[in-house]
Amino acid sequence: MTPAAPALGSRDLPHPKRAEIRLEAVLHALSDPMRLRIVRELAAGSGELSCSHFDLPVTKSTTTHHFRVLRESGVIRQVYRGTAKMNGLRRDDLDDLFPGLLDTLLAAAARQAVRLRDG
Repeated sequence: MTPAAPALGSRDLPHPKRAEIRLEAVLHALSDPMRLRIVRELAAGSGELSCSHFDLPVTKSTTTHHFRVLRESGVIRQVYRGTAKMNGLRRDDLDDLFPGLLDTLLAAAARQAVRLRDG
């Protein structure tokens, strides 16, 4: 008999299980410049960052949408800590499922940022 999944509380957010994370969903999530920017900041840090940490040049509702796409694709995990919604990169899950993918994408994004900056 399989144990029942924990009931979601009013502040629990749904996340895909590791086995449910699909490559095409991850690639879609990372194809948007704002979402890639969020992931790059999370990867550069050493832990969770609150949504308010990110200063994105889009509306609050669009920012919320970007975080939802990242969460629902399995790229990030979001949890409430008090009143803050904290975000963490699901690096272990992504590295286990798609070895080298995240590091390759992050390195490519960093090279692109330098190329665009230096014009």
